[in-house]
Amino acid sequence: MSVFAEHKIITGCMFACLVLSIFVRVFLGILYNQMIKEADNMAATDNRLLKQCKNKFANCYEMNNGISNIPIFVDKFINRLSLGIFSFEMLYHLSGQLMLLSVVFSGIGVCRSIMDGHTLGAILPFYIVSFLGLYLYFSVSTIVDIRGKKRVLRVNLVDYLENHLSPRIQVTRQDIERLYGNGGYESIAEMGMRANSRKRADRIEKRTVELMPIGNRLSGTDDSDREGRDNTPVNTSAVTAEELEALLKDFLTG
Repeated sequence: MSVFAEHKIITGCMFACLVLSIFVRVFLGILYNQMIKEADNMAATDNRLLKQCKNKFANCYEMNNGISNIPIFVDKFINRLSLGIFSFEMLYHLSGQLMLLSVVFSGIGVCRSIMDGHTLGAILPFYIVSFLGLYLYFSVSTIVDIRGKKRVLRVNLVDYLENHLSPRIQVTRQDIERLYGNGGYESIAEMGMRANSRKRADRIEKRTVELMPIGNRLSGTDDSDREGRDNTPVNTSAVTAEELEALLKDFLTG
């Protein structure tokens, strides 16, 4: 193993790329395995990515009055899975590139050893590490089986969205139509949008600075104005619509 000691930088890069390639492949397998377990109980999942899938599906279903091709929706979701700035597909291919880079560093070490006048027996450790690394990488890849886990995750998501979530959305729409008549579902959605706009406006108003003293404003108001405001009827229908919309979204995504 003296040849490794003579080429410490090349040897370190070779082993680092080998370990990183196997680590990334195993890490991806763990992520997909966790998502598969969570997808078996999508209604109560705490997985952030699966929650995004449910919410996005519910929103698209409401906006487009249904989704005609759910498998395509699931395929797009799986292809866009990411961990920070790195997508799952990018990490998958990065693992293979790191393995190839390890083989490249092994070849560089062989070439440098030959140039230094070493015999075949002296440079043999580079070949051994290279072949063992390739064998270990492909063995781990077969055991982890990223492609197989993606297929299982896809089947679970399509089954939940098509056979469980879609019927619930449709039944909820029908119930709202019975209660509020034709167009009731869309009216509640519009009320929800208006309620969200009012909430944002209230938050902005709370952040503003009071420019006029409160005492001056109170002294300038008379009892008649106050009585007129007190006798103004309050419209509670918007509050009821907001509560109904919140219950609806909890029912769909809960």
